[in-house]
Amino acid sequence: MTNLDLYAKAEHLLGIEEATEALYDLYHSELEGKNVKTLLDIGCGRGGFMRRMMSDGVTCKGIDLSAVMVQECKLQGFDAECIDVADVEGKYDAIVAIFDVLNFLNEEDLLKFLYAVSQKLSDEGLFIADVNTRYGFSDVAEGSMTSENDKEFLSVDAVFLNDELATKFTLFEKEANGSYKKYQDTIIQYFHKIKIFQKLEGLELFDKQTFSLYDTGDKTLLLFKKR
Repeated sequence: MTNLDLYAKAEHLLGIEEATEALYDLYHSELEGKNVKTLLDIGCGRGGFMRRMMSDGVTCKGIDLSAVMVQECKLQGFDAECIDVADVEGKYDAIVAIFDVLNFLNEEDLLKFLYAVSQKLSDEGLFIADVNTRYGFSDVAEGSMTSENDKEFLSVDAVFLNDELATKFTLFEKEANGSYKKYQDTIIQYFHKIKIFQKLEGLELFDKQTFSLYDTGDKTLLLFKKR
């Protein structure tokens, strides 16, 4: 099991449903009126944003590096694959990377990722992503929490140091015989300064908006068009 698959197993215990829906509202509003007919959702999760866009008549494809997430998408009938964006076929009117997807990439991988995105956009295509601000990492994401239900217990410990957030997930699942199975892994996220997005090969950052998802100014929305 990869660390992203562990995150997928634990996501329902994190209490992020309201924040996720708020992000979907924000992205949807940015895409309204843009004549989007095809959309690629990178880090599509369980397909919630694709469902919303498909209700508007948009043809959607999702990709995610968590096989658990992709399997759940497929069970719901969504077009989803567990592949890298560089391996996606075709071009899209809009591409989205919702809820800190870019923060999971170090700077070298981020630049490769963004170039690959530019190659999957149609000529008038739009790419939208959000990233954590430094405040979002140091004052919001850092810290510890626990969550549990009758069958599961989750502990999360996050430390922000040298522009990296290391989040350790420890999940206990109750088995049929009453014993507990333990899963544990760490996910690293990286703080990125806005200047890294301002001189990209293939993408032009034409707008950025600081907004509050959990606390004042914890997120930045980035809007790109194909160069």
